Amino acid sequence: MTTTLTRAERPYDPADLSSHEFWEGTAEDREKTFAELRANRPISWHRPVKNGMFEDPNDQGFWAVVRHADLVEVTRRPGDFLSGKGITFESFPPEMLDAAQGFIAMDPPRHTKIRRLMAAAFTPKQLARIDEHIVANSRRIVDDIIRKGADKGQIDFVTEVASLVPMNNICDMVGIPEEHRRTVAYESQFADGWRDPRLLQGAEPLARLAQTIMTVHGIAHELIGQRRSKPENDLMTALVQAEVDGERFTDDDTSSIFALLIIAGNDTTRQSISHGMKALTDFPEQRAWLMEDLEGRLPMAVEEIIRWATPIMTFRRTAAHDTELGGHHITEGDKVIMFYSSANRDPEVFDHPERLDLSRWPNKHVAFGGGGIHHCLGAQLARRQITATFRELLTRLPDIRTVGEPELGNGNFFHTVMSMQAEFTPENAR
Repeated sequence: MTTTLTRAERPYDPADLSSHEFWEGTAEDREKTFAELRANRPISWHRPVKNGMFEDPNDQGFWAVVRHADLVEVTRRPGDFLSGKGITFESFPPEMLDAAQGFIAMDPPRHTKIRRLMAAAFTPKQLARIDEHIVANSRRIVDDIIRKGADKGQIDFVTEVASLVPMNNICDMVGIPEEHRRTVAYESQFADGWRDPRLLQGAEPLARLAQTIMTVHGIAHELIGQRRSKPENDLMTALVQAEVDGERFTDDDTSSIFALLIIAGNDTTRQSISHGMKALTDFPEQRAWLMEDLEGRLPMAVEEIIRWATPIMTFRRTAAHDTELGGHHITEGDKVIMFYSSANRDPEVFDHPERLDLSRWPNKHVAFGGGGIHHCLGAQLARRQITATFRELLTRLPDIRTVGEPELGNGNFFHTVMSMQAEFTPENAR
């Protein structure tokens, strides 16, 4: 039976998913709340999120979707649950949506067109070239660690490994020249870090995010103009030249895709590698199992690392019209938040989800989305980068391990690791 209440009549769920304190905790802390909701109230109405910096006075709350099955249902009903109003808890001004969130915050038919053109740009030739860069960059990162760490055997794993892997690969893939790479790397951290006072250092959140958007899109438009007049063997040229049924990208479309690659493509891989290294340290028996047959077992292990990390914790949809979900009446305009970090610990789908099990197969995690039209186009790119990184780390730095607890971000979108110490024995490096 569907329960029909107006927004004003709905009681807020007693579980805390909205406070700053909830998101400052660890994944294990949040899982206690998610487990209660999955078992007793899998779809529930909550107070608007509180981040202390940017809050919409008209926001009345959100529906929390915490079970795997319900999350998959939402993703596969794009006509009922829209992306075009935004993909985060916060309601950004409409003029910022395209620039800040790209085509993942679009609905058909525009989303369909952009996705088809992107698929046309990712040709087998492009993917083969990208693979070569991924392997070479992973080797170079480990080479640099060995050279710099020969005396001490200590590194900040995030800055010296996890953040470099995707940024180097994406810059090579897209064709970003050296003079822009440091700027792009710096600005990308504000995609989710605009919520974090440690990064903001007194800056106004929306103004700082707007600065990032302006900077990244400015670089994109510069490159678009260059590739039109002088094509190169890179993805930016492929995007500029992509054509399906006589249609091409506009410059704004290409710029939006560029920003998405730089920001989302960077953070998802970075967080997976960081959380993966911590997990391999915390579960030494799983690491030992993996090393018995690294090449044969690495594909399974990577899927489990991605599930364990769940680099994007939440995604929002907005109800297109009055509809029903799990026995609840959803009103047109309601925010519906999918909690991937909860769905990836759902015991209805995963046996002992609290354990890292590198042999878990099949692994039905939803870290790349729950299927449907918005399933992540960069999933294979992320898998390739994570695979190449751990192959190099585990074979050439055989005893690398994390030390202490990582410094975590406090956002509600990316599962951010800001800093994490690691150590290895220089004499064992290869």
